[in-house]
Amino acid sequence: MIYNNATEAFESLYKKVMFYGEDFANTKAIFNESFSLLNPGDKIITTPERKFNTAYADFEFDWYSSGDRDAKDISERAKIWKNMMIPGTTNVVSNYGYFWKYNDQLKRVINELKTNPETRRAIVVHYLLHELDIYKYDTPCNVALNFYVSHKELNLTVMSRSIDLVFGWSNDQYTFAKLMEKVAYETGYKLGKMNFFITNLHIYPRHYSLLEK
Repeated sequence: MIYNNATEAFESLYKKVMFYGEDFANTKAIFNESFSLLNPGDKIITTPERKFNTAYADFEFDWYSSGDRDAKDISERAKIWKNMMIPGTTNVVSNYGYFWKYNDQLKRVINELKTNPETRRAIVVHYLLHELDIYKYDTPCNVALNFYVSHKELNLTVMSRSIDLVFGWSNDQYTFAKLMEKVAYETGYKLGKMNFFITNLHIYPRHYSLLEK
């Protein structure tokens, strides 16, 4: 499926999950969902009921960009981060920027795209096998980012294992759109499409009536 922007995707996917989703792990869920955003730069979800908080989304992106897994400050803005902290610490696994900086993954992507527009190796992985024991507390929802150039535009494919549509996907698409903008600026390409492959896309019961109207 192709959507123009994040708002159109959010509203359509919400209806799809609620209508076709199966009861799975105390959610409504659909499996192996794939879709594209034609204009990832149009990343603010304007659906009134969603009450998208741009200030929080920008704060989250800045925290990711720091690469610091300490979630003390951001957990004061979104309590969910408290539930994901590794016991005895204020650290979480899912600071995506930690992975961007790990072994200079993001820098390598940028350099690869600069030197070879036809590369198929511009990949950032949000998963470290030697850390699996701590992933029981917090596992990254989006496990890989695959950048590529087509028709002189920078595109991104996001591969997700499992993600909540209302909070998780809504904020993450904003983060990855900002990351795309950064990579496009540094490599000199125009912004292209953002594509998603999601194994489990779900909605929690507290949001079952969010878009009732």
